[in-house]
Amino acid sequence: MRIATITNWAYGATVCLTLASGVVMLMASNADNVERQAVEQRQIFDRLTEEVEMDVWVQSDLARLYVINKDPESLNEYRQKEALLKNVEHRLVKLKDNGASGEELALLLEGLKIVDELQDEQQAALSSVARGEEPQAIALLYGKTYEQELERAQNQIDHFRQMLDKRAQTAIEEATHASRLLRTLSEVMVGLTALLFLFVLGFILKRRVLRPVVRLSDVVHRLASQDYAVETPNFNQIDEIGDMAQAIHIFRENGLVRQRLEKERDADWAIRELLARMTQRLQGCENFADVINVAQLFAPNIAPGISGRLYILDRDPWQMRCVAEWLSPEGKQEPFHPDECWAVRRGQSHPPVNGEPDIACYHLPESRANQSLCVPLIAQGEAIGLLSFQNITPETAPSRAYLELMAEALGLALANQRLRDALLEKALYDPLTGLRNRHHLEDTMRTQISQAIRNNEPVSCLMIDIDHFKNINDRFGHEAGDRVIKSVAAIVQRAAHDNGVAFRYGGEEFLALLTGQDEAGAHACATEIYNGVHGLALRYGLSDIGPVDVSIGIASYPQHVQSDNLLRAADVALYRAKELGRARIVSFGMLDKG
Repeated sequence: MRIATITNWAYGATVCLTLASGVVMLMASNADNVERQAVEQRQIFDRLTEEVEMDVWVQSDLARLYVINKDPESLNEYRQKEALLKNVEHRLVKLKDNGASGEELALLLEGLKIVDELQDEQQAALSSVARGEEPQAIALLYGKTYEQELERAQNQIDHFRQMLDKRAQTAIEEATHASRLLRTLSEVMVGLTALLFLFVLGFILKRRVLRPVVRLSDVVHRLASQDYAVETPNFNQIDEIGDMAQAIHIFRENGLVRQRLEKERDADWAIRELLARMTQRLQGCENFADVINVAQLFAPNIAPGISGRLYILDRDPWQMRCVAEWLSPEGKQEPFHPDECWAVRRGQSHPPVNGEPDIACYHLPESRANQSLCVPLIAQGEAIGLLSFQNITPETAPSRAYLELMAEALGLALANQRLRDALLEKALYDPLTGLRNRHHLEDTMRTQISQAIRNNEPVSCLMIDIDHFKNINDRFGHEAGDRVIKSVAAIVQRAAHDNGVAFRYGGEEFLALLTGQDEAGAHACATEIYNGVHGLALRYGLSDIGPVDVSIGIASYPQHVQSDNLLRAADVALYRAKELGRARIVSFGMLDKG
């Protein structure tokens, strides 16, 4: 076969391979676009479901807040959120338009039905509050059934997200597989093209073409192994060699962009996973110390290399107090007034734009004012704390949105802890005397009796009643009666402080559980209480209330009764003291002698 024919066939084959390689490269680029579209679609679904989920939780919190505080502003916000949740069909249409499947929409619809049921329960609670039935409203919104329904709604939405994650992951894997396959095929075609060029040019222009082809072949192989750091040769001649060099240069630039985007995506997902894990841990916190520990652990990982502090707003005195710090930030942990921070003043992160000139917060050290960021912790529209970051640079700083999400999660966790502590205090302590109430008595008695049985120790119970308390109320009014109750409660608390626990049993009755005290020790404590009350000199306004006395009944385990009858025996002894004329101490052991 003639050399000219071989050359023509070689050129024809080269053209075909070049066109095929270009088509395959375009197909590989299209596969990459499919992968990006899958990620963007997942982000759209995330945003839409997060709107529904956030509205559900915020509406539930507003209903609970109104039931507890009866704040009209909370009720107005609740009504606004209720109107937003009514537009469920529009959100479903948006999800359907963005590619959600029928099974996914059915799952989300079932979750929204649960949300409607929760709204019905919230409306019932608000109606109960309007009728003055606050306990029923609190029991409805804080009951186990309501919490289970909330959890069911959350599970439905989470299941919906899992299905979306699975579908998105499948689409990404398929697109990635297709991209790799096409890229490999493209690399093979480029390699064949390079070899064919070497063959043709070896017959025609060996000396002129050999060196450029060798250099281009080396670059192609390195790009095939995703070594995008390779520098492409600069061939400016207007021929096939120049075109190939330009194509390889474009391919390398595209690879660098893709590599950078992949790194940013991986870093973005890592921070998202950390934020999700931190939020889950915050949901399991039982006190402020747990929240602080979570913040100290996750903050350096969410924002690597960025030091910071966590402040909590104290109401008395009114100041920001540092409760945690990480990576040794500059400056001292001194409290400061909230007005010294522009972020707390504005209710938004400060400064608003990185690198632009702006006024610095007054609580920051001057050396770090230009590399700092303050993000307020907002809950129900109120600043309750602050996240202050230092050493922020464009190279080290994560997205500000993630720092604000971290602040939002911490703010909600701290607000929940405050609400939880307030509810616990109201549930377990009497507001007038500060003593534990009757609800706390059962758990405390069970614990002390079990400990006494285990350690073979005695336990005594004092039942204390203020004599003729109704006469005091009738003569001087309920304010005077409250003063008497508070004075007697202080004496009971002081007498039982070293050896036991004091309770307000109800009305004018008090109860003291004394651990490790038999009848003699209990009688000594009762005598101290009796003498302390008898020695009170109380006045209300210009009137002398007069002497106040108490009747006290004593029962001891195991000296008098078994563990399950201790409280009843003390009550019987108190009743006997009243029968004998009040103002006296009667032990259950004296009943048999009488």
